[in-house]
Amino acid sequence: MNEEFHYKGGELYCENVPVTRVAERIGTPVYIYSQNHFIKQANAIREAFKEVEPLVCYSVKANSNLGLLRAMALAGAGFDAVSKGEVYRALRAGAEPGKVVFAGVGKQADEVDYALSQGILMFNVESESELDMISKVAGKRKVEAPIALRLNPDVDPKTHKYIATGKRENKFGIDLERAEKCLTRIKELKNLRLRGLHIHIGSQITQADRHAEAIDKVTPFIEKVKKGDFPLEFLNVGGGFGISYQPGEGLAIGEFAKIMVPKIKALGLKMLSEPGRFISGNGGILLNRVIFDKPSGDKNFLIVDGAMNDLLRPSIYQAYHLSWPVKQAGLPDGAALGDKSPLTDAAAGKDPVTYDVVGPICESGDYFALGRKLPRMKEGDLLAVFSAGAYGFSMSSNYNTRGRPAEVIVNGNEFWVARDRETLEDQVRGERLTPRETFKA
Repeated sequence: MNEEFHYKGGELYCENVPVTRVAERIGTPVYIYSQNHFIKQANAIREAFKEVEPLVCYSVKANSNLGLLRAMALAGAGFDAVSKGEVYRALRAGAEPGKVVFAGVGKQADEVDYALSQGILMFNVESESELDMISKVAGKRKVEAPIALRLNPDVDPKTHKYIATGKRENKFGIDLERAEKCLTRIKELKNLRLRGLHIHIGSQITQADRHAEAIDKVTPFIEKVKKGDFPLEFLNVGGGFGISYQPGEGLAIGEFAKIMVPKIKALGLKMLSEPGRFISGNGGILLNRVIFDKPSGDKNFLIVDGAMNDLLRPSIYQAYHLSWPVKQAGLPDGAALGDKSPLTDAAAGKDPVTYDVVGPICESGDYFALGRKLPRMKEGDLLAVFSAGAYGFSMSSNYNTRGRPAEVIVNGNEFWVARDRETLEDQVRGERLTPRETFKA
């Protein structure tokens, strides 16, 4: 159960702040994040895996708000970045460079050069060509580039096909046969230091044995590496620990650790992990206001001011997000997204309405929920879309020339605007009506 977003007196709170206060002060749509949830989830991983000295490198792509990154850095987190921009964000937020890992299949030379200049922990390398490129860039700087080989163990993570990354047909990682050739190439190149191996197999994984199978499949290769006189220190197990978008969907982090820790311990390596969704997903909501309740034939459309440009996951992944009124009389105190007091169809009251919750965007795919039973709502009511802390704002856009929403961080009984709502001027900044400079063909 996510205790940071809970109902009290029939009204939704984030930590000790009624979300209606945020709406009154900041407007809607607005992202609201619980700082405490982010810190608590990172600490839960550290505690569960303490026997293998875990370095938790929060995945910046899940939610890259600087205020949240700052809070994570102050709490001792490392960071997983997949672009020069994400490395910059992490460092801007106060990250220790020696706790930053640079991943991604398409790093470019200028990105690698920047990361080397900052002294990051290591690069997760995904191809032989990348080995050559990183070595060349490091050679120009006359430094040794710390690297980890990202292995593709060909394990089915049993998740959505768009977020599976460890199967043979995925673009990520290096198959084990080719990885052996990479070891030879690393020894030939003069500016690389192999510090670890990496096996991220996907996201929103809810079966603990998926990670365990990946470790088992790469263990023989790890033993070969250790015999090859490489200074191996880390096994990066990736992230992907699933959360509860629906009651009971996620798995306690201890269940993953119970199977994984003995395997990692036997290898004699320190664990590095790169969780994103597990830390941020249930730490945020998207708060919307109802514009219209629109009956149409046998359908009821609840039109809200948030849209697919604000939260894209339902449109591209057909992802489920619990949507629920901010105020509902009769809800028990503590009601939240979780096993003990779930907000489900049964809690919709005596006169539920089956709604399609949709936004103002000119696309039929612009929705947050389809065929969802909710208490009857009226214009002006507030509706919370839960589990929106991961891949919400970070995937948002200005489609239909809509300004992206404000982001608010709650800490105890206080809240502050961590990113301003975008204005019309913000959206056209950088565009020109007439040429500043022309170029001849």
